[in-house]
Amino acid sequence: MSTRTTWALVVETTQGIGQRKHLAAEVLAHVEGSREEALAELERRARGHVPEHPSSPRRRRLVRTGDGFLLVVDGAWQTFASRFTVGELLADSDAPPAPEPVAARSAPPDEPDELDEDGIPVRPAWLGRTGRP
Repeated sequence: MSTRTTWALVVETTQGIGQRKHLAAEVLAHVEGSREEALAELERRARGHVPEHPSSPRRRRLVRTGDGFLLVVDGAWQTFASRFTVGELLADSDAPPAPEPVAARSAPPDEPDELDEDGIPVRPAWLGRTGRP
């Protein structure tokens, strides 16, 4: 069984205005698959991204870079940028636990599953189970 790579789609956006301008990073999503699949999703998100600043955009430029995209939006007085990058997710301290594999139900070794003429098991799955579901 091969494991698929998980890619993080990250945007770093200019926040604030004037001397309080700074960059803030946000993980937009995770994509499982190839780097090309992750970049395609990242491009889709970058094209549709509407940043908070400037409130009255005058010009919008999307540039492809080596690891993603750069969106440059000119406002009336200032220019704002959003950098979109894709990177392999190596660790996540708050990742949901991996699902446990579902064990296939099997009859005891000396008792094969017997089916009636309609293909329904003669021995119900609940027979011999202990505890409540």
